[in-house]
Amino acid sequence: MRRLLLALLLAATGICPATAAETAAAWGIEQLMQNLGQVKSARGKFVERKYLAILNAPLESSGTLVYTGPGRLEKYTLLPKPETLVLDQDKLSIEYKDRNQRRTLVLQDYPVIWAFVESIRSTLAGDLQTLNRFYRTSLEGSEDQWRLSLKPAEPKMQTVVKEIHLRGSGNRVRAIEIIEAEGDRSVMTITEDAP
Repeated sequence: MRRLLLALLLAATGICPATAAETAAAWGIEQLMQNLGQVKSARGKFVERKYLAILNAPLESSGTLVYTGPGRLEKYTLLPKPETLVLDQDKLSIEYKDRNQRRTLVLQDYPVIWAFVESIRSTLAGDLQTLNRFYRTSLEGSEDQWRLSLKPAEPKMQTVVKEIHLRGSGNRVRAIEIIEAEGDRSVMTITEDAP
């Protein structure tokens, strides 16, 4: 009798134990990457705080991020001074407006920078294969509130970065924390622009 009542109650509320279990089982890093890969473009504001052991207070910068999938990421720092970083496929361009300087790097020539760049770009693109090439990945949380942890696989990268944590909700990245090998860290908080 109890089983019948439980079955009727579950049916009436639209909850099926198998469906709930399937939903929980379906959520994982593959599903997260699929969800992220569906985002073709995004724009938001960022605030980045760098915590350095030699300083009492964090260094803060802010500006705008623009992502166009699968391979273009633009970071426009407005404060404290203007700086532009544009990642387009295998090239990273850096422009310092106050010094009127511009530099372009081919990522394959700089393996550590390439690995760092892929932590963000591959996550945004939902490219698990490339992400796994550079990092050991682990995922915690639920689809509504997740944390992706990346530990560098390459020894050279391990001398620079200890771990990277990306936090988000659904198919949006909300924060990126980079913990350096020497103990310094940076935290970037991202808020999405209104459509």
